[in-house]
Amino acid sequence: MRFINEARALRITEVMNDFQNLQRRISEYAPNPPPEEYYEQGYEVLRQCRAEAQAILMAPYPPDNLQVPGGPEEQEKRQLQRVLLDACARRLQAKKVYLRAVAAIRWSNARSTIFNSRASQQVRSAQLQQTNNALRSELASVTDIRIVSEFQQADSQAGYWLQEDPPLPTILNWIRSRS
Repeated sequence: MRFINEARALRITEVMNDFQNLQRRISEYAPNPPPEEYYEQGYEVLRQCRAEAQAILMAPYPPDNLQVPGGPEEQEKRQLQRVLLDACARRLQAKKVYLRAVAAIRWSNARSTIFNSRASQQVRSAQLQQTNNALRSELASVTDIRIVSEFQQADSQAGYWLQEDPPLPTILNWIRSRS
C-alpha cells in the first residue's frame, strides 16, 4: 500500500504541474483592446477567462469530513484520491480556460491583421465576419471530453501512472459540488 500511495502522490504532483503551467500561460494574456472594441466577443472571452482562472486559483480545497474505516494507510489513500480528484478538476477547468483564451488571442491577432490591411471596407467586413465565425467555432470545440482525452493521451505517452485518475463524470460532479 505504501508504494501505491507514493505513486498517487507523484501523480498529484504531475497533474498540479500541468495546472500551474496552464495558470502561468493564462496570466500572460491581458486583454488591452481599443476602447471602441472593448465589448467585442473575443475581448469579452479574454476578460471572462482571466476571471475564471482567478476563481479556480481562489477556490479553497474542501475540508475532509470523511471518516474512513481502516488504519492510517487507508485514510492516506482516501485523502490522496480526493486530492487527485481536486487536482484533475482544476487542471480540466484551467485547460478549458486556456484553450478559450488562445482562441480569443488568435481572433484578436486576426482582427489586427485585417485592420492593418489595405483591403476595401467590404473585403475587411467579410474577413471580420469570418474571424468572428472562426472564434465561435473554436470556442464550441473546447469540450470536456476533448480535453480529458488529450490529457489521457499525453499522460500515457509520458509514461504516467493513470490507473486511479478519476473518470470525467466524477470530475464534473466534483466541480458541480464545489460551485
